[in-house]
Amino acid sequence: MPKAIRFILKFLSFIIAAGLISCALIFWAFSNFNAPPKEQPASNRWHNAAGPEDEGLRIEGDTLFLEVRNGESADSVGRRLEIAGVIKNRYFWYLLFRLDKDYLRTGSYRIELPATQTQIRSILVKGDQLLVRVTVPEGVTLGKTAALLENAGICEAGAFLAAASSREILDAYNVPGSSMEGYLYPDTYLFPLGYPASAVVRVMADTFFDRLDGILSEAASAQGGYRGSRDAVELNRRIIIASIVEREYRVPEEAAVMAGVFYNRLDIGMALQSCATVEYVITEIQGRPHPEQLFNRDLEIRDPYNTYIRPGLPPGPISAPGETALRAAFIPESTEYFYFRLIDQGAGRHYFSRTLDDHIRAGALYVKGI
Repeated sequence: MPKAIRFILKFLSFIIAAGLISCALIFWAFSNFNAPPKEQPASNRWHNAAGPEDEGLRIEGDTLFLEVRNGESADSVGRRLEIAGVIKNRYFWYLLFRLDKDYLRTGSYRIELPATQTQIRSILVKGDQLLVRVTVPEGVTLGKTAALLENAGICEAGAFLAAASSREILDAYNVPGSSMEGYLYPDTYLFPLGYPASAVVRVMADTFFDRLDGILSEAASAQGGYRGSRDAVELNRRIIIASIVEREYRVPEEAAVMAGVFYNRLDIGMALQSCATVEYVITEIQGRPHPEQLFNRDLEIRDPYNTYIRPGLPPGPISAPGETALRAAFIPESTEYFYFRLIDQGAGRHYFSRTLDDHIRAGALYVKGI
């Protein structure tokens, strides 16, 4: 065999061997650095590259809770993960992000340990965030909703209230009032931690109008149900009634009767005289604690929301009505009642009457325990 050919064969053999060795080294390096540390980080520890505590990275048992902050780089996250003992080597982490230029998504994440660097990277790039469950009860106000969301870590109360009063969002949903009070559906939601307040408001408003569409369809075919247009002013009128009924009723089957009472009063120009509106003035406008009992001086507070001294509807809804109250407002029960009084504190039942004399008599019966 000619020397030239033997040289070429030896050279190719060397190249192949070098390539195989290089591939083996690369595979070893990838497997070694990508693998999680043999010794897993201790539970219930907080870590920070700059100090002893970092509320953005917590380890509980075999679970890592990680917050990627707004504008934070992959390098910064890698350093925090290495110091926490979650990954072996932050330089390999840097390399992973340099190869394909993917970006981390801001948010809060829950990651089961042990996890490889590529697994962690995939979660942070896809944005598979930790979702927080928060329940907004029926009958709460915007202020109380804001506090619930802030306590859950979803968004700041001030930012939520500002978003709920922004002209852009009000116009988007054709809400005639000055805020989304009454138009954010009370329900259980799953939101990421640190979610934009405007996005929270839109999700809750979308849910409200989805539910309202179903009730409007039901009302259109129900006896005595609402068959009007979707004019924003008339819808707002009904939603104000729903928000009052929400704060007044105890037993679901009485809600539609209460709505009928309020419509009867409006028809003859009689004041609604709802204690719930006075409580709204005290707690939401004056910022005082919720009263255990209303006195005559409370009923005389001069405020547009006080339906004892001001005939007609208050300027806007006073709470977040749920399905029962909304259905009552759009499908009220037609009666001749103008009054109702709580007569069974335990069961939450009311006595409905046509005349003031009968209403007063019901109060006497209640005092006697009948």
